[in-house]
Parts: sequence; structure tokens; C-alpha cells
Amino acid sequence: MKTKTIHLFLLFMLATVSATWAQGYEIGDKIDDFDLQNVDNRNVSLNSYKGAKGFILVFTCNQCPYSVAYEDRIEALHKKYKPKGFPVVAVNPNTPASDRENLASMKKRHKKKGFTFAYLADQNQEIYAEFGATRTPHVYVLEKRPDGLYVAYIGAIDDNYRSANVAKKHYVQNAVEALLKGERPHVQQTKAIGCTIKKKRI
Repeated sequence: MKTKTIHLFLLFMLATVSATWAQGYEIGDKIDDFDLQNVDNRNVSLNSYKGAKGFILVFTCNQCPYSVAYEDRIEALHKKYKPKGFPVVAVNPNTPASDRENLASMKKRHKKKGFTFAYLADQNQEIYAEFGATRTPHVYVLEKRPDGLYVAYIGAIDDNYRSANVAKKHYVQNAVEALLKGERPHVQQTKAIGCTIKKKRI
């Protein structure tokens, strides 16, 4: 009976840890930094951005129609907010899934579109899981404080993936503007709309 009880306890603990891992970060959580390969072959961490006040961290990819629809808006956010201390850092969680999402394809997409933000490969598919991202695109606005980076906003870029011209609620922009004013974002979390992240088959 003791052996059976121990086994049941271990299974319970494993399920609890797995559930916590799957949940990812929440608003107000302090995040762990990461170090991933960029399309320029150099490894990039958030701590390598000197002088940053925070980040617009976007989990995105090459092929998802939702990600493609938001590409220009992601670049626009980077150009607008990098000079203000909030650069975009994009992470592709689908890199092992297919030839269309690997690092070589990421390099081609980055060059073709003329992106100026870092585009990192989550090749071990660990970082998106740690954050709790489930879609592409899925955005985390991070605020830098003296003791680290904290999650200030999670969700969608705006309320209309089809067209930036008809979007009425600009969630990421509003969140960053609030942080620049020393305020909390009025809307801190929305539902990310996009393609499911493709996990590597074991």
C-alpha cells in the first residue's frame, strides 16, 4: 500500500507541475530571461538590450495567415517604440515543425520583408511553453523594473487581424503608451487570435 500511495503522490505532483508549466506567465509575473539564435546567427537575450525600458515580445511565425496579416503592424510597432525603449522581439515557436518554419526559412522571410526587429528561433520549443503562448501571434508586453522584467500585457495586437485600418482597439500600443507614462495598462489581457503553435512530434 505504501508503494502505491507513493506512486499516486508522485503522479499528482507531476500533474500539478505540468499544469503550472502549461499555464505560463500571468500579469504581474517576473519572467526569466532567455537566449535564442537570431536570424543573423547571433544569440540574443533580453538583457542584451541596453537601455530598454521593456519589450514587445511577439510569438509569431512565417506561414500562419494571422501572423502574415500582422507582419507590417509588428514592424510598425518596432519602428515607433524602439526609440522610446520598447523594441519588438519576435520569437518563432514553430521552428522544428517544418521546412517552412525553420531558421533558414525565417532568414528568408526576414530579408524579404525587410524586418528590422530581432527574429529568434525557439528551436527546443521551451520558451513559448514557459510563457504560456498558445497562438501565433501571441504578444507579451514586458516592463523593465530595477529587479527584472515583468508582464504588463498579454494577448492580441489589436481587435481586427484583417486590417489595421479598421481596428478600433489597439491593445499593444495602448499598453506601451500607458507604461511610458508610468501607468498600468487599462486593458491588461485579451484573447490571442491566431494559429495554434505546432509542437514537435516525439
